[in-house]
Amino acid sequence: LVSVLSSAIIVYRLPWTWKCSKLLMKFIHAGLNTIAMILAIVSMVAVFEYHNARNIPNMYSLHSWIGLTAVVFYSLQLFLGFAVFLLPFAPVPLRAALMPIHVYSGLTIFATVIATALMGITEKLIFSLKNPAYSASPPEATFVNCLGLLLVIFGALILWMASRPHWKRPPEKNAKVLRPIGGTPEGTEAESTMTDGSNADKSDLRINSEAARKQNLKLDEAGQRSTM
Repeated sequence: LVSVLSSAIIVYRLPWTWKCSKLLMKFIHAGLNTIAMILAIVSMVAVFEYHNARNIPNMYSLHSWIGLTAVVFYSLQLFLGFAVFLLPFAPVPLRAALMPIHVYSGLTIFATVIATALMGITEKLIFSLKNPAYSASPPEATFVNCLGLLLVIFGALILWMASRPHWKRPPEKNAKVLRPIGGTPEGTEAESTMTDGSNADKSDLRINSEAARKQNLKLDEAGQRSTM
């Protein structure tokens, strides 16, 4: 979840992916999230089987509670993402209303996953290091503590990239996206035509203003010559 989910989060934020179509990036985003979900389920099954084989109680620690909560909400996030943003049946107003929630919940789940990983490695050290103990700071403890610091730095970097406006994917020109049948499309040709028309009007205004400015400069120069 830490590595694959982070890749799914920033896949829209990488400048070299901005030349790819929005639909392709949607499929890549959904594919990475699906891979992360499959790996999370496999890992949870492995943990429960290991606990049962060693007669270790299940779901008693804060690490397990928050980890299971993150996986449950991540599965809901993945399902709603497929249903609302990837399939062409959800109305555009619904997509627009859910997009901020989708982004915020994704970042929150990622931060929760980082916290779960930090609690997990700490719990493992406390249980595993007996002689010398964790409190004696053996090399294993130093190594894993450094790993935890790197996880925090990595998580902060991903959240920073996902929250900066200048890392946001620029809007596509004349882009057509999946839309519900009979619904109002996002970025339709009509809308792009209106945008192009308004841009053309603005361009004409800029040209006319530039021409008027040059004419005024010529008149001022002529006036100065006549005065001299």
